[in-house]
Amino acid sequence: MEDDENLASNIATFLSDFSEVDIESDGLSGKFAATENVYDLIILDIMLPEMNGYDVLKNIRTDGINTPVLILTAKAELDDKVHGFNLGADDYLTKPFHREELLVRVKALLKRSGALTDDSIIKINNLEVNLNNHEILANRQKIELNGKEYDLLVYLLQNKNTILTKDQIFERIWGFDSDTSITVVEVYMSNLRKKLRPSGNDNLIKTIRNVGYIFQDENEI
Repeated sequence: MEDDENLASNIATFLSDFSEVDIESDGLSGKFAATENVYDLIILDIMLPEMNGYDVLKNIRTDGINTPVLILTAKAELDDKVHGFNLGADDYLTKPFHREELLVRVKALLKRSGALTDDSIIKINNLEVNLNNHEILANRQKIELNGKEYDLLVYLLQNKNTILTKDQIFERIWGFDSDTSITVVEVYMSNLRKKLRPSGNDNLIKTIRNVGYIFQDENEI
């Protein structure tokens, strides 16, 4: 969440090598996005229009959202930092900052939460997904998925054992400004299950009636 469009765009660009980035330019829209979507990390400015970053952080923590939060702000006083950490921030970086330092801090938080691994391979049950070359293996056999099917599988695996609503999935994979309808989620989920069926992983995708879906890790049930 950053109201400086150029800065927000630059941050999104150099983080895009290993992540998908959404940008919100005011506190209210940022709070709404954090509440409605599932994110691995939130980068939060303090001096935001509509609602300041402290209030955004306080609200999302009150709502039970434990997503790691990195505060990125020009407010460099010790009292400001202490206040941010007391509200539930996981890290605090002041402007101006070095791009390399922000990158290191972002990766450290993602690794700490398990959202980013050093080898960029997600392993669950007999599935292996290589995030670098998009190769998918099940019992060492390659599974061919198209672009959106791959994105959908990765999103499910990165949020294993977490219920994802159809709206969350649609917004993350297609975007709310997409010309297609939300029913595309059901179509792609059905296709994904068919392609996972030979390896026995289709049943790990559970439908939560009138809500959404969950990928259950057999080793953690």
